[in-house]
Amino acid sequence: MEPFMDGKNHNYKSLQTISTQSFVCGFCSHKVSSQKGYSIGVHEDGSGAQKGGIYICPNCFGPTFFTLDGKRIPSSPIGNIVTNVPKELEALYEESRKSASNNCYTAAVLICRKMLMNISVNLGAAPGLKFVEYVEYLSNQGYTPPNGKHWVDHIRKKGNEATHEIALMNEADAKDLITFTEMLLKFIYEFPNMVPLSTP
Repeated sequence: MEPFMDGKNHNYKSLQTISTQSFVCGFCSHKVSSQKGYSIGVHEDGSGAQKGGIYICPNCFGPTFFTLDGKRIPSSPIGNIVTNVPKELEALYEESRKSASNNCYTAAVLICRKMLMNISVNLGAAPGLKFVEYVEYLSNQGYTPPNGKHWVDHIRKKGNEATHEIALMNEADAKDLITFTEMLLKFIYEFPNMVPLSTP
């Protein structure tokens, strides 16, 4: 993964040494421990006991904000990197992960729904079909694992809720859909490319 910033040629001005914090960086996904950043103190002038702050990742130099109520922005992305995925699908998948890590759970769910359509078209389905037809295409063509059709239906239903109803998605919804989307991408794109096809 590309570093957030080149720490050799660019750097932050007046970094402070603050209380050490360990976390999984939301930019590079490395587990790090940092004591460089900018603290938030309990007093109006920023002095006193530290109550939050911005920590700089020692690996990629990305900033992570720890809020006064203990939240972390960005949090570590849900899911894992998947290899051998077409660039457009990879971009959508990473966008869903980044949305969830910034607490944009409804956006993450909608992207996962869109991915089912894009995956179907990438695998040969005709453009312009109804969404349910894309779901059926994946199942009928054997692109979902055995006993996995109910997961595709789950993405469809949650996506419909986020699209057509006045409903906000939560972290659990986003985690479910990103986890299944990751599995689907691995099943279709990553695993088949891990072992070269044998030649006669």
